[in-house]
Amino acid sequence: MGVERITVDIDHEWLSVSDICDYMGVSAFVVTRMLRSGDLAAVKMGREWRVARIDFEEWLNVERARGGRRDPRS
Repeated sequence: MGVERITVDIDHEWLSVSDICDYMGVSAFVVTRMLRSGDLAAVKMGREWRVARIDFEEWLNVERARGGRRDPRS
């Protein structure tokens, strides 16, 4: 039996670091670190990061499916 897919209920297509922090309850440092490392796909416009909502949803679902475990080789 599969787990129901997470859908992010935010009314805009591009999310800011602040949007993700609010949604996940984490600090800007945590989100920015993930963006810089490439763990979460994003674009940088000047000094601001933006994440497509669909990419954030996909990342959440992949992370949940693998239990947040990381490949030790990466």
